[in-house]
Amino acid sequence: MTPAPVLSAVEVQQRLAPLPGWTRQGNTITKTFRFATFPDGIACIARVADIAEAQQHHPDIDIRYTAVTFTLSTHDSGGITEKDFALAGEIESCVGNCGGKGV
Repeated sequence: MTPAPVLSAVEVQQRLAPLPGWTRQGNTITKTFRFATFPDGIACIARVADIAEAQQHHPDIDIRYTAVTFTLSTHDSGGITEKDFALAGEIESCVGNCGGKGV
């Protein structure tokens, strides 16, 4: 399978515009969400895991009590691709339905 093409810096900035709170950090895009309780955050991560598995595109996830940070990069492409933005959009919808708030 051919790796997805890496987006240019301009394309990344354009794709970030409709995703409030998501930022570029090197070859990744990232956002932290806060949940009311630790179990709420973990439940949401389980939902995101199902979405990621269906897309065969898995985020790096950092859990700090009620703060959960998702970091996306297309490792086999060596940077940020459309796959990252597709998953970021799905994460936004999922987290909203879980009661999470962007930090």
